[in-house]
Amino acid sequence: MSEKTYVEDIDRSVYDIKDAEIDNYRIEEGLTPDIVEKISEEKNDPDWMREFRLHSLDVYNKSIMPDWGPSIEGLDMDHIATYVRPNTKMQGSWEDVPKDIKETFERLGIPEAERKSLAGVGAQYDSELVYHNVRADVEAQGVVYTDMESALNGPYADMVKEHFMKLVPPTDHKFAALHGAVWSGGSFVYVPKGVHVSIPLQSYFRLNAKGAGQFEHTLIIVDEGADLHFIEGCSAPKYNVANLHAGCVELYVKKNAKLRYSTIENWSKNMYNLNTKRAIVEEGGTIEWVSGSFGSHVGYLYPSSILVGRGAKMEFTGVTFAGEGQNLDTGAKVVHAAPETTSYMNTRSISKSGGISTFRSSVEVRKNAHKSKAAVSCQSLMLDSQSRSDTIPAMDIRCRDVAVGHEAKIGSISDDAVFYLMSRGMSEEEARALIVSGFADNVSKELPLEYAIEMNNLIRLEMVGSIG
Repeated sequence: MSEKTYVEDIDRSVYDIKDAEIDNYRIEEGLTPDIVEKISEEKNDPDWMREFRLHSLDVYNKSIMPDWGPSIEGLDMDHIATYVRPNTKMQGSWEDVPKDIKETFERLGIPEAERKSLAGVGAQYDSELVYHNVRADVEAQGVVYTDMESALNGPYADMVKEHFMKLVPPTDHKFAALHGAVWSGGSFVYVPKGVHVSIPLQSYFRLNAKGAGQFEHTLIIVDEGADLHFIEGCSAPKYNVANLHAGCVELYVKKNAKLRYSTIENWSKNMYNLNTKRAIVEEGGTIEWVSGSFGSHVGYLYPSSILVGRGAKMEFTGVTFAGEGQNLDTGAKVVHAAPETTSYMNTRSISKSGGISTFRSSVEVRKNAHKSKAAVSCQSLMLDSQSRSDTIPAMDIRCRDVAVGHEAKIGSISDDAVFYLMSRGMSEEEARALIVSGFADNVSKELPLEYAIEMNNLIRLEMVGSIG
């Protein structure tokens, strides 16, 4: 009997377990004004939001499909259910969550992670949050962490109205308009002036329903001098029909504030991931993005940062892993719109078994962004001759006294390195998995321990069967 390796011992089935859709409310498939009205009614929207949804639908219908990235011909909105409500209301106690949903999140380690290292947790299942809780000591600091629907109709309703889809308007692109029409769920966070949240807040999104879409909206406002780390995790079981994720993240980083936004996405390979994330950073503020993209059949994902205040900073650290049947178009964007701003993009992309990984970056330096600095570094690793990796940088520099640099490197695993590790007792599969994990180390070392372990496990899982 052949010896089992550590790589083979990891069981991916935890992500692919499907729960029966029992007693759920599932809206009819397609996208019409009646469907949007029904969603608005389900969500108990104020009048302005209902009108906003219908306006967004009109924008969607008049917008063109993206034609510059991977093909999304397999996505048919006539066969996507844009709203699926699980058979529970949101709970503040984990014990009150229905057993089947609770078991799903327990398998994914969410309650355990909460007990160990998180200041607050929101868990979304299909189109609704089913659990939300925040530690009393964090709440005592004045930190607001709640679901978007509660924020929309509660004491912070005016703040939501002031900021909702102002950074990412429905006119931004077709799927931003779709999001504006059918959004549901997500998180609202407000960190008051000067408050430092010492341990992370987290949201986890699980799409269980077959042939459905998930459209959560995350709105975070970090006020002057405040500090926050927010973690987002995503997963879904695999089906033989298309699923869609078109969420939206809007981040407001005020003067001298700091926000780190970490994401590990492990969508199934029937998912179209068309997510939009954007931050605006004021004077002396800092936005840090940490991104791991492992799932989905097709992905369009480019977190963007607008540096509008003197001395504002942006740092993006990302890793993308494209395996068989995956075409992942990822990267980042930054706009330097003030003097002495700085940005740094540092990415790794890995492709195997015919997977396609494209790194796409955009750096814009405006006329008034004197003495700004921008650097882009992207490295790509192809594990076989069937895979593909492309780098597409764009730079628009309108100011002379700035420093802008770009570095790209594409390569394959060294046979000498594999031979050395095998001479130390590793199998070829273990050796290659270790090298790939080391290649992606710039992201894993930036994550909390539990998420670094999950990311490395996902890499090892993808490596199974990659030999030859």
